Amino acid sequence: MEPIGFIESCFKDKFGTPRQPGLVKSAWAKLRIRADLQPAEALQGLEGFSHVWLVWVFHQNKVARYHAKVHPPRMGGKSIGLFATRTPHRPNPIGLSLVELVKVEADGIIVSGADLVDGTPILDIKPYLPEIESIPDAKTGWTSQVQKDPIQVEFTEHASKLLAQWQQRNPDKKLKEVIEDTLKLDPRPVVYRGYEGNDGASYRNKHAVRLFDGDVHFEFVNANLVTVLDILFTHN
Repeated sequence: MEPIGFIESCFKDKFGTPRQPGLVKSAWAKLRIRADLQPAEALQGLEGFSHVWLVWVFHQNKVARYHAKVHPPRMGGKSIGLFATRTPHRPNPIGLSLVELVKVEADGIIVSGADLVDGTPILDIKPYLPEIESIPDAKTGWTSQVQKDPIQVEFTEHASKLLAQWQQRNPDKKLKEVIEDTLKLDPRPVVYRGYEGNDGASYRNKHAVRLFDGDVHFEFVNANLVTVLDILFTHN
């Protein structure tokens, strides 16, 4: 199979990219479709749908060894069968995301709620059909047993000023919403959690996530409070 195009995403690295679609609703992405596939004609009629499925490749998955059981972050270190999860470390590194269709353009589509890192190869687009695919009473297995206290996000005065400057240069992007929704998901690996407030483990508490053209530096004060400390811009 050959990609039909590649995603241009606000998430520049794996770190910070949501683990499921729809969790960061303001997260934009554009898929530019290969010119030889005649996108203007191939996309005709898609504008009538509100959501689409994207079939894609975990192109940054570098784990070659197969593991029948994995450790989902939400299980706090416990293991479960590979096929009961959506881990990227699969026999075939194929992903599936349901995203909102914002706009159909001549060379591709713009979507929101994407959980895709910049440069992700897309294999296919399929329209979402709620009358067929929506099952309100479906069971959700072990995920229904996972409880997590909400995380609050605050900005230092310094970070708030930088955010205002950033937003002024990007009036079409919901920067604060993207930052807050991303950090509320706690992007840290499991091994970095549980050290909040430990002065000797600052490297476990302070991190940075790349969003759009900025590096957002943050610190977990405790398990339920994260502070945005600084925003560094990759270019002016």
